[in-house]
Amino acid sequence: MPARSVHTLYVSPLKALATDIARNLATPVAEMGLPIRLETRTGDTPQSRRARQRVLPPDILLTTPEQIALMLSHKSAAELFGGLKCVILDELHALATSKRGDLLSLDLARLRTLAPELTAIGLSATVARPSELAAFLVPHKGKTATRLAEIVTGEGAAKADIAILKSDADLPWAGHSARYALPEMYEAIKAHTMSLMFVNTRSQAEMLFHELWRCNDDNLPIALHHGSLDVGQRRKVEAAMVAGKLRAVVCTSTLDLGIDWGAVDLVINVGAPKGASRLAQRIGRANHRLDEPSKALLVPANRFEVMECQAALEAAEEGAQDTPPTRRGALDVLAQHILGVACAEPSIRTGSIGR
Repeated sequence: MPARSVHTLYVSPLKALATDIARNLATPVAEMGLPIRLETRTGDTPQSRRARQRVLPPDILLTTPEQIALMLSHKSAAELFGGLKCVILDELHALATSKRGDLLSLDLARLRTLAPELTAIGLSATVARPSELAAFLVPHKGKTATRLAEIVTGEGAAKADIAILKSDADLPWAGHSARYALPEMYEAIKAHTMSLMFVNTRSQAEMLFHELWRCNDDNLPIALHHGSLDVGQRRKVEAAMVAGKLRAVVCTSTLDLGIDWGAVDLVINVGAPKGASRLAQRIGRANHRLDEPSKALLVPANRFEVMECQAALEAAEEGAQDTPPTRRGALDVLAQHILGVACAEPSIRTGSIGR
């Protein structure tokens, strides 16, 4: 084992989620005086800190799949991950069923080569086919039969309180702005401690944010959060949410997985949800308590989305899940991984790759 290496690797599909988990871990570590160093590494991390982490890695590193691939391509990967004991894959359903999951599976195989004794743990609240994700977590090299990780199922919480927003205005035939329902959405925000308003695009987030401020006669603190904003602005909004200083945040999918904002008591989803699982994840941002239902409002942006919202509402009430099934890995991801390893391994670099 190297003198200094990462002990636990936490992998998240969202930068904001990795930052939130790091914040929640730092408090008990500091209060108990534990000799544990934890850091994040995402696309927002400065290059100087990334370089330092390769030389002086923390005990717990919270990161994303893309950053793992970058670290594994470095010549010091064996020293960095040689002592790795545990990999925690949060919101596994969002990783395993996409190209990011293809990349992550290759990274896991590489990590097991460097640290054969590591244990992989997957976490998810919306799983349609648990056995597929259980197979993702264990190695299969040289095995003739499919192996599954142990599946631990937690007790269910109170059912969510979901409704379709009623408006006095006529529903438009087209468009995705939902401007017609702004008065009702604003009143719902006023009636709750903190609300998350989810939209499907960044432009829609910008538009609704400005429209809310135009009708914000009570001068409520309302913020905006999406991936195109400067990292400093995003962190400022997240810190204000943790401190309970905001009444509402208009956001995209940057805040819809796993993040625990304790004061959130209402989720507003503008437009038709992109599946029952996505809706369940967004609703789960409110009221993280077992004895109190999460409250959510669905706001169809036009007449045709009413049926989609109704179908999503019924599916969510029945606990239906619609995460995509796992499938064969993408060849372009495999090629990218091979080239990354080739750049890191001198023995491969001098071989036939690239001829």
